[in-house]
Amino acid sequence: MQRLRAEVAIIGAGSAGMRAYREATRFTDKVLLIEGNQYGTTCARVGCMPSKLLIAAAELAHLGRRAAPFGVHYKPPLIDGPAVMRRVREMRDRFVGGVTKSVEAWPEHHRVMATARFLSDHELALEDGRIVEANRIVIATGSRTNILPGFEEFGDRMIVSDDVFYWQDLPESVAVFGAGVIGLEIGQALHRLGVRVTIFGRDHLVGPLTDPEVLTAARAIISKEMEFYPHAEVTRRDRTADGIEVAFDDGGSERVQKFDLALVATGRRPNIDHLGLENTSLERDARGVPVWDLYTGRCGDSHIFIAGDANDRFPLLHEAADEGLAAGFNAARYPQIRRFAKSAPITVVFSDPEIMIAGESFADLERRGADFVVSEFNWQELGRAKVMMQDKGLLRLYGERNTGLFLGAEMVGPRAENLAHLFAWSRQSNLTVAEMLERPFYHPVFEEGLQTGLRKLSAALEMESFYPPRCIDCRPGDDP
Repeated sequence: MQRLRAEVAIIGAGSAGMRAYREATRFTDKVLLIEGNQYGTTCARVGCMPSKLLIAAAELAHLGRRAAPFGVHYKPPLIDGPAVMRRVREMRDRFVGGVTKSVEAWPEHHRVMATARFLSDHELALEDGRIVEANRIVIATGSRTNILPGFEEFGDRMIVSDDVFYWQDLPESVAVFGAGVIGLEIGQALHRLGVRVTIFGRDHLVGPLTDPEVLTAARAIISKEMEFYPHAEVTRRDRTADGIEVAFDDGGSERVQKFDLALVATGRRPNIDHLGLENTSLERDARGVPVWDLYTGRCGDSHIFIAGDANDRFPLLHEAADEGLAAGFNAARYPQIRRFAKSAPITVVFSDPEIMIAGESFADLERRGADFVVSEFNWQELGRAKVMMQDKGLLRLYGERNTGLFLGAEMVGPRAENLAHLFAWSRQSNLTVAEMLERPFYHPVFEEGLQTGLRKLSAALEMESFYPPRCIDCRPGDDP
């Protein structure tokens, strides 16, 4: 039996594993990167990038349909399904190819293509019979789609989001189960590309939103564009001869709809259940995930670290990369452990209008009993938004009472992906609402909505709602 030895073994070559590898190899050459499937991150292969390719095509189709009020007229857009999906696949393959090329450029003796399973705290069994002995180990095995019980009735007509990006053509109709990030983005994009789509949600949720007022606004906006049931009581799911059938309660009466396919978008789950964690001394939570430290990536007091989707925290690329850095750095330098500061949380849904949460969410603040006040801004109040016919949505801002510290924001509305960064940067910089209002705002831009919302928040905090230009010659304590 062949034994491989390493200072650091990294299980998984996705976003977190790749970043952990780069950090670990800064300190030691005795690193093994173990991948059990194929190179190419979730983001590049079946996540962020191919979904944005689909959304880009959908946005162009939608722009053509809504141009008439501007005095610009197009014929109804002709959607060439095979061409749409061909571009999605080709561009996706380029992204994946770029990632694969990067990994394959690393030294061959650093790479192992095989699944791995813990035999003990320091030993990994590879599927080819070899054993890896490692002083430290990083778990970066990513996640996969989570299919809840009950959907097996759809048989081979059930798909997950990964399958969409391998389509040769667009289907006629799709039932989307789940109104989270994936369900909203793909469901709306398919709808705008001419596919008949119904989204069946649960618990009245829309994406990651937690603020009740923003949730209400988001539900109303999405329901006006397409068929959306935020809390669907589905009573029957069947596979038919040529598709699927869904029966559900609609205000006390049963409705039945038929579709070609069922897209199950009910979240993701960490790839940890086949790792043999029961053979380790690691403490695990109720989900089976090792108990780990947010700032170091370390599992308990062990020499094992975890990063990325495998820790079941946030399935986001930038979070995975940050966690991979911490895990790789600390695994290589163990027993020296460094705590890394966390970035301000930021989440974006690329629906239309977009959805974002930056800093602490409404639920976060309520959960920790924060003493905070709220202001809101309706995008119908902004001239630039009206000019662009992008005036649907609501922004809610949170500030800490007494200190005036900006805490976070939730929003459905235009340019949310851009505004989210301003909010996150402000939260990470520990800016007060007053300090944010001292920053420049151009006219006329969408960021003026942020400015108005901050003025309202300042007033709610019982502070000055507008500050004049700062005095460059004043001494501390002087009036401006």
